[in-house]
Amino acid sequence: MAIATFVLKRLGGMAAILLVVGLLVFSLLAMSPGSLVNTLLGDQPQSPEAIEAVEARYHLNDPFMTQYWYWLKAALGGDFGASIQSGERVTTVIATQLPVTVQLALFVLVLVVVFGITTGMAAGLRQGTVFDRVVSGATVLGMSVPGFAVGILMIYVFGVRLSWFPVYGAGDGGFASRLAHLTLPAVTLATGLIALIMRQTRAAVLNVMEQDYVTFARARGLSRRRIMVRYALRNTALPVITASGLLLIAAISGAALVESVFSLPGVGSLMVRSVNAKDVPVVQGLAFFLALVVVVVNLLVDVVALVIDPRTRTAAKG
Repeated sequence: MAIATFVLKRLGGMAAILLVVGLLVFSLLAMSPGSLVNTLLGDQPQSPEAIEAVEARYHLNDPFMTQYWYWLKAALGGDFGASIQSGERVTTVIATQLPVTVQLALFVLVLVVVFGITTGMAAGLRQGTVFDRVVSGATVLGMSVPGFAVGILMIYVFGVRLSWFPVYGAGDGGFASRLAHLTLPAVTLATGLIALIMRQTRAAVLNVMEQDYVTFARARGLSRRRIMVRYALRNTALPVITASGLLLIAAISGAALVESVFSLPGVGSLMVRSVNAKDVPVVQGLAFFLALVVVVVNLLVDVVALVIDPRTRTAAKG
């Protein structure tokens, strides 16, 4: 019951956030330089009929808040207008580019969970050893190196010198081809995120291993493996899951640079192209979509936290 009440409250908060985000996203059109009609027409002929059609479609002769109301109703129904560049529906344009970005983000999340969490836990359990010091140094290095530098290094070493992986495009759509084309972009995007989750996991493990219940478990003669599974792993799960949700958001929102470097046809490169071409409807649709992803992922992370940690359920009741 507490979880259901919490979810309902969060859904109300999500609705309020999306309303505010929608207003900010819609304001992109009003803040765009030049005439709104010229912006929305793009390269189309500016005939009186075309101008009249654009003014009627976007309610340009109405007050600002009235325009926003019409746009919000259409956006909630999945209608963000048509792309100025291609003339296609914005939802169609985004849908064709979305699979590559989702696959890239999931690949990054797998790398972060497999390498970041396991290495961070191992370092926390071996505090003060050479392995722990190496991991700590690697986290500092990983968080310090710019993403574009990692991408260029990956292209030069593994794409040009060794020719292990392709460095351009997303492949022909098959699983093996797509995996090969996404490997270098995923490693590039995951490098800094792995360093962050390693640091977070190590700190969580160190904190748990210093707790009295772990000391008592050791005094009872419980095996190291049982202490690790029953106490350390369960109690470090909450901050790690919270960080993983944020890292998934960072992977999706940070895909623009990586997709541009590796010429991937995803929503990140679509955003860059749309901004450069002043394709405001597509930019609006992408911004609203990313905001929706952020609030949904945050909700899922909070629900998982309620399920795995009784303390959060007590806090939710309060």
